[in-house]
Amino acid sequence: MSHAPTKVLVPADDLRAFSAALLEKGGLSPEHAATTADVFVWAALRGVDSHGIARVPAYLELLAKGVANARAQLRFESSTAAAAVLDADRAPGPVALSAAADEAVTRARTTGIASVGVRGTVHTGAIGYYVSKIAAQGMVGLGFVAGMPNMGYTGVRGAAVATSPLAVAVPAAEQAPLLLDMATATIALGKIRQARASGTPLPEGAAATEDGTPTTDPEKAVMPLPLGGAKGSGMSLAFELLTSVLVGAPILAAFHSDDPQGRRHRQNALLIALDPAAFGGAEGFTAAVDATLGTLKGLPAADGAEGVFYPGERSAGVAAERGVRGIPVAPKVWRELTENAERFGITPPTPVPSPAMPPSTSTPPSPSTPASTRTV
Repeated sequence: MSHAPTKVLVPADDLRAFSAALLEKGGLSPEHAATTADVFVWAALRGVDSHGIARVPAYLELLAKGVANARAQLRFESSTAAAAVLDADRAPGPVALSAAADEAVTRARTTGIASVGVRGTVHTGAIGYYVSKIAAQGMVGLGFVAGMPNMGYTGVRGAAVATSPLAVAVPAAEQAPLLLDMATATIALGKIRQARASGTPLPEGAAATEDGTPTTDPEKAVMPLPLGGAKGSGMSLAFELLTSVLVGAPILAAFHSDDPQGRRHRQNALLIALDPAAFGGAEGFTAAVDATLGTLKGLPAADGAEGVFYPGERSAGVAAERGVRGIPVAPKVWRELTENAERFGITPPTPVPSPAMPPSTSTPPSPSTPASTRTV
């Protein structure tokens, strides 16, 4: 009887330093490599492995192919105090959106609410990270992203819009912040690939064939379907307008045009910071958030439910546990990382074998990135 290869455990700090070293060898500056690694480790700590350490080899490939610009010159443009646009110059998403989050917070301290659009970045990573950066400064963070069309749209044959995500982070006093981080798709593309590899049927209404016909066969599925049908596809279209069109960098229209450059990979984003003080809630806001979350958790649990949880609570618990025990890394991902390390002449950290990875259930370390400047 064969057993699945055992995942290995690596301390978060070691994995962060290792990832940063690899990304620096891939061409990023030390600061940008550290920022990008921090985003991946944050996701891995919270159990979002699809956006975690597995992304390091993928980003090395994006950098090697020139899809991502290792030496991007980030530039802020602004004509009003409460809004700015960051021209990312094809920088990796973690670099661009971390700078945008810092800028939004800085401006919101003066204006009460501030928004920063990001134009022309490459793969934004886990957008929950950036709104969490805003929440760590005592503000409410909102984030929207638009990308390349890879999802169905109600009434359209074939891929029409992107699985564009949104994220909201609200700081609390004692409890982990509320963190809502969701895509507009019913199922992630990665889940379709996993189902194909394992031969597992997909849920009804989650995916479709190339022409948009719904299917549960992972061999025939090529794209996810929107969450809630017309609701999810409408949200994705709205995010394209709120991000891409707003900053003068339309993706959808160019993608569906005859221009070959229209299909060049890129993403846009919009981050918003709201200062509770500007809404009269400076003193008691986070305590009231705690009370609200506590009230929800005190409601009677439905039959069969594990409990009552608010968005981000369980992933914060996973982060606390993984912060102590280490981050589990899949054998395939670890092999890719160590192969890249050998190629670059880097010594990987020594993992601790993990015989079993029980399900984990508290507050992740706050994202830490140097404050943005005019040129990042």
